[in-house]
Amino acid sequence: MMLNIVEKEAVILIEVKEERLDAHNSGELKSQMLSLFEEGKNNIVVALHDVRFVDSSGLGALVSGFKNASARNGNLKLCGLQTQVKSMFELTRLHRVFEIFPDTAEALASF
Repeated sequence: MMLNIVEKEAVILIEVKEERLDAHNSGELKSQMLSLFEEGKNNIVVALHDVRFVDSSGLGALVSGFKNASARNGNLKLCGLQTQVKSMFELTRLHRVFEIFPDTAEALASF
């Protein structure tokens, strides 16, 4: 899985550089986020600008990251959802759980 990970002050930005976030690659995202949490980096933005499809495994990885962040008094926020991905979040009502921003700058500024 192609991930671009950048530290912006006290926030970690993870850019998912894949068209799909699914059963084949979501485990990598989940384990990468867990490693960051274990290092004490509890505020994360996941940028999904390039992602055109998310399945239940992809959603599960993001929910897992959200729970881990919350348990450590941190936060996991999302940005750059394409129309199909945004529809999946609305269908599963996860848009009520996550803070979702249109772009990376707004997501980073929200911390």
